[in-house]
Amino acid sequence: MFTEFTRTIRLTALTIAFCVIGYTTLVLASAALLAPEQRLGSLIYSNNGKVIGSRLVAQKFTRPEYLWPRPSAVDYNAAGAGGSNLSPTNLKIRERAEEIIASYVLESGSSIPADLVTASGSGLDPHISLAAAMIQADRIAMSRQVNPSAIKDLLQQQAGADVINTAAPEGCINVLEFNLLLDSKFKSVGSL
Repeated sequence: MFTEFTRTIRLTALTIAFCVIGYTTLVLASAALLAPEQRLGSLIYSNNGKVIGSRLVAQKFTRPEYLWPRPSAVDYNAAGAGGSNLSPTNLKIRERAEEIIASYVLESGSSIPADLVTASGSGLDPHISLAAAMIQADRIAMSRQVNPSAIKDLLQQQAGADVINTAAPEGCINVLEFNLLLDSKFKSVGSL
């Protein structure tokens, strides 16, 4: 009986050593070699070394001089990432979409891109489509008192730079990075 107990303890210790310690070490070492920036959260720092945010996690922007992200079912809380459990036909989803659409000034006959009224699966998608960003260009330009074409050109450049990293043929815009670029190029009422 004592021999069986000793074997069980040894087997448990061996399993823990391989599956917990060995596997974890292998995964962390692989991440350090293959994706060093991502394993640390792709953090963006200010000039004084303070963390502003992450390239991988959306943040809420509501001021008119900034590009707004897509909605989040988790209110941009990275600790509770996830989508909504509500059905697409749920009245709350429709009301939220109508409220969002009302906050944008659309030209007659134009429609709003779906990514501006629908949350992503995680609720933390840091990117929006170029079309979703272009709809916001006039508002940003008016708030910063610049020509709208300057904002649109900057959006085109950013989307073109990111086209390799996305499945979208026109590219997409990282909202936080673009807002930081706006602050560096054009005056703002405040800053991030």
